[in-house]
Amino acid sequence: MSPLEQIHKGASRAWDYLTEGWHHLRERASQALTHFSPTTQRGQLETTEEQIMESASRWGLLAAEIQEDDKTVTVQLEVPGMEVSDFDIEVIDNTLVVRGEKRVVREQSEGRYYMMERAYGRFERALPLPAEVNESEARAKYRRGVLWISLPKARQTKHRIEVKAG
Repeated sequence: MSPLEQIHKGASRAWDYLTEGWHHLRERASQALTHFSPTTQRGQLETTEEQIMESASRWGLLAAEIQEDDKTVTVQLEVPGMEVSDFDIEVIDNTLVVRGEKRVVREQSEGRYYMMERAYGRFERALPLPAEVNESEARAKYRRGVLWISLPKARQTKHRIEVKAG
């Protein structure tokens, strides 16, 4: 094989690995990619924070983990930079829906942004659950940028159906 053919084969193999990696990453991250909506309408931007939110990214990655055991489904959702009061959580048709609003908190009033990759505004993340849950007994806590939600599984009641002749 000539040196040119070897380079071509090596480049082709590298390209295959790269595209496979991107495909795998896109599959895994597609559900975590979350849209953030601005909290104010265009033209109504009054504060510096609102102006910052307008120029911020509209997409953020809210990565989740869902685990289950015999009694509980546990969800962990990475949502850094939030306060406990920023969340609204409910279960709809066996799907955990987490809504919230991530606000700009500026500790410096001087200078301007060189780069802004974080997303701000309202968001909603829907996570299908692996089992029926009893949402009235669900518990949530927020610690170090991770929202932990514990959802007890619904009791499975067995109901025997009597079969009659005729």
